[in-house]
Amino acid sequence: MHDYYETNAAEYHASTVRIDPASFLEPLARNLTPGATILDIGCGSGRDMRWFKERGFRPTGFERSPSLAQMARSHSGCDVIEGDFETYDFSGLSVNAVVMTGALVHIPHGRLKQVLEHILESLIPGGHALITLKEGREPTEASHGRTFYLWQDADLRSIFADLNLTVVDFSRDVSKVRDTDIWLGYVLQKEI
Repeated sequence: MHDYYETNAAEYHASTVRIDPASFLEPLARNLTPGATILDIGCGSGRDMRWFKERGFRPTGFERSPSLAQMARSHSGCDVIEGDFETYDFSGLSVNAVVMTGALVHIPHGRLKQVLEHILESLIPGGHALITLKEGREPTEASHGRTFYLWQDADLRSIFADLNLTVVDFSRDVSKVRDTDIWLGYVLQKEI
């Protein structure tokens, strides 16, 4: 599945780069101070980094696919770290915010808490995170062997509470790509 994004990088970039991310990024931006550092996990096309950079924030991307990482650098003008977010050592980073728009959709329910805790080692106490995941009950299979894990709000809030994360903003929106998908969006604050 991870090879899908490398093999189909140009197609994936083209399908996501022109989407206006304001509706799901503004709730996080409202909680940040000018010049805040942001780590964009699974930065894909670089669309969200570019949006943040144009508003005076300092984003850095994180991407597993080398081809997408290069496209994200070119599109956003930002640095992109290449790596696997499940094994990368985030403890050496210190950022004001972490963005995970759709980045964790392939993580099974039993592993989400551990993966999220690992990524948030990069986040300063009191910092904010944005996470979006698809709503639903059963995992869905998509093209090229990709599995999307779907979530219910109560289950996610339980995980956030276990990780000492406070929900400061919540949204439930129809996908801008497929109108059959519903995205749950959370701005979280890490306990000080």
